[in-house]
Amino acid sequence: MPQAPLQANVAVNQSTLKSAPLQMDAAGNLLIGNGSNNKLNQTGTFLVKGSPGRICKIIAVSGTAAALTVNDVATTGGVATANIVATFTSAQMAAGSILPLDFPCLAGIVVQAGTNVVAVSFD
Repeated sequence: MPQAPLQANVAVNQSTLKSAPLQMDAAGNLLIGNGSNNKLNQTGTFLVKGSPGRICKIIAVSGTAAALTVNDVATTGGVATANIVATFTSAQMAAGSILPLDFPCLAGIVVQAGTNVVAVSFD
């Protein structure tokens, strides 16, 4: 018995039920990130991506008593209060914590992890 594609499949045009390109924003980034790139075992302030992209998830590999901040900026030198995307408290940074973001960044992605060791997935 033939079946139609699942409604949750975003790569299917719902009106024709045929394959269609995934939805993209104006910069060509996926509207829903899949985390196809990563930075592993990072600490301190580091550049994730120096161009527009989407931060998907952050995983605390080993947490400490330090907060973590994500900034929408293309260089570590450009980090400022005005370009903060998200801030996580030290209580949220326990080892093994998964922080889902799925947020578009228009300039770039910089993470200030402090003394935490983190893994970041992004597009």
